[in-house]
Amino acid sequence: MVKAKMGQNEVDAKGGFARTAAGWRNKVEVGGEFPPEADRYHLYIALACPWAAGTLSVLFLKGLEGAISYSVTHPTWRRTRPDDENDTHAGWHFCAPGDPPVSNANGHGSFECDDALIPDSLNGAKCVRDLYELANDEVGKYSTPVLWDKKQKTIVNNESTEILRMLNDCFNDFAAHPEVDLYPDASQKEAEELNSFIYPTVNNGVYRCGFSQSQEAYEEALGELFSSLDRLEAHLASRRYLTGAAFTWLDLRLYHTLVRFDPVYHLYFKANLKRIQDYPNLLGFVRDVYQMDAIKKTTNMRHIKMHYYTSHAHLNPFGIIPGSNGPDLTVPSNREKLSSVLLRNIDQPGRLPLALAPGSQRECPPTWSISCRLASLVAGCMWIDA
Repeated sequence: MVKAKMGQNEVDAKGGFARTAAGWRNKVEVGGEFPPEADRYHLYIALACPWAAGTLSVLFLKGLEGAISYSVTHPTWRRTRPDDENDTHAGWHFCAPGDPPVSNANGHGSFECDDALIPDSLNGAKCVRDLYELANDEVGKYSTPVLWDKKQKTIVNNESTEILRMLNDCFNDFAAHPEVDLYPDASQKEAEELNSFIYPTVNNGVYRCGFSQSQEAYEEALGELFSSLDRLEAHLASRRYLTGAAFTWLDLRLYHTLVRFDPVYHLYFKANLKRIQDYPNLLGFVRDVYQMDAIKKTTNMRHIKMHYYTSHAHLNPFGIIPGSNGPDLTVPSNREKLSSVLLRNIDQPGRLPLALAPGSQRECPPTWSISCRLASLVAGCMWIDA
């Protein structure tokens, strides 16, 4: 029988957090076991989880709500096998809006079941663990996101980076916004190079700080995290997004970490050398991305704070949730001015801007003026060959 795991218990010999690799790595692909089809797949997500929230962001950016259904868990982890005193696993569970409030694994707190929750009407699962066991999982880490195949009644994939790519590439025939491309070929090499330090030291770095079980491991993670944040602050001083004028998957992943930083990671994970609001460019970047409608819809600060502060009973036994939500994300970022700098460098005859924001696609003739092209970039555009 597979032993259930919890993220905070993934520790190496030196007391450092060592994330278990995702165990389900199948692909949606034409001609494969899991072909792209409308209404065949279901996404299980937790709005509190940065990896899962990112996949839902892409689903909204692409306009795939009519082709791929989804469920949203309650943010508070609780016992998944409460009738077995020897099974102490706590994890994501499903509730419906208006259900009685839940408590944490220690029995403390009263955490509401709000309107953002969407129970599992597909399989009737009570918790995410049920889904993994239904699929005969052999790893035992019951994480989100989960991409589920309704026909075969099994998990397709639970690695967020791969789900992001599949949602971007594989369902364009059913997407309301097939023109949205978060993986433009022109920036992929740079994106991968940047991700080589952003993922281990920032996205995963905050967890390495928070779940460290030795001072040495914590200080190593902390130093790497803030060295990378300093580097990103300088990098974003001259460009709107990480790879230039186009919003990509890498920006999405960084955003979902940074938006959680001040209200959660700074305090709860002891990542407290600085706050994001102490970095003008990083704060502007977070505000800029948050103000995209699809991103705002998947940023639920109530779920974010409720999850972290109520789910790890050994870190916060009584489930007390601090008051601050971090900086005001509705303040204009003014980062569109950086697009004008980039535009002067890329303005070429025969190039067309393609808007990333759903519903704002525009194609400009190559004879359009700089101001017209700038207006298109301000809307959030990438450039394609005419």
